[in-house]
Amino acid sequence: MTVYAIAQLKMTDRAAYDRYQARFFDVFRKCGGRLLAADEHPRVLEGEWRHDKLVMMSFPDEAAFFAFSNSPDYEEISTDRKAGAEATVLLVKGFAPAG
Repeated sequence: MTVYAIAQLKMTDRAAYDRYQARFFDVFRKCGGRLLAADEHPRVLEGEWRHDKLVMMSFPDEAAFFAFSNSPDYEEISTDRKAGAEATVLLVKGFAPAG
């Protein structure tokens, strides 16, 4: 079942985050995921949003997501992401209608 990774980021060190971002696609391309959105100015329709960026990705299944997020290549670049931004990351299962 398709899963979606949704990250809400609050920048703490833009230079570190930019280093991560510059290397992200080289690592991401290897995993079979799709980048669906990366927006630093989402339109807030309801409630408060206290972050600086929203990222949405899809993966064929949880195993593909964890293969990406636990890969040595991603672990290497994620040090800059963790230094550059506080994150709330959600893994959401896709909807499969019954019947």
